[in-house]
Amino acid sequence: MTRGRFIALEGGEGAGKSTQARLLAQALAGRGIEAVLTREPGGTPLAEAIRTLLLGEGEGPGLRAEALLFAAARSDHLERLIAPALDAGKWVVCDRFVDSSRAYQGGGGGLPDGDILALHRVGSEGLLPDLAILMEVDPETAARRTAARDGDNADRIGGRDAAYHGRVAQAFDTFTHAEPERFVRIDGNGAPEQAHAAIMATLRARGWVAQ
Repeated sequence: MTRGRFIALEGGEGAGKSTQARLLAQALAGRGIEAVLTREPGGTPLAEAIRTLLLGEGEGPGLRAEALLFAAARSDHLERLIAPALDAGKWVVCDRFVDSSRAYQGGGGGLPDGDILALHRVGSEGLLPDLAILMEVDPETAARRTAARDGDNADRIGGRDAAYHGRVAQAFDTFTHAEPERFVRIDGNGAPEQAHAAIMATLRARGWVAQ
């Protein structure tokens, strides 16, 4: 059986990742490709419980504990959902994966990239997506969208200051330049349909889907 493909949607707050992940999974299903739509942290009961610890109200974990919890959630997610789906020939479309930890706990928080990747090697055998789709929006658009979505109830990480999120964006930019074969950048400032069309064009260019 041919292994499925693994696609992660990445980017900062308000970039449209969740919308594009959903549209992509629907488009694949319409082409007869069975796709599993999931998210991080989350996707399994344990990982969803860790998500609540990470993003819920009240005082959160310290930076190193935060990175460890993300790695633990990802490990369970991979073992119980992602890897079995890929082995069964299904595609996996994931709203965030390890590159978000690299950008948020690394770029934003200051942990060394090598440390985060070491956690990933231990917890998830170093698995990387076949394609990481970086959704990019300007800060004004991101702020407008997150305000409309969250109001005064931003989660613990999304609610961090602009300087933190600027470092996150810079980290993602660094990754795309370092690994151009694995990343594609998509302009998310316009209508969702425009970004979706660009994503599908990318998959066609790689020969992954037909016209």
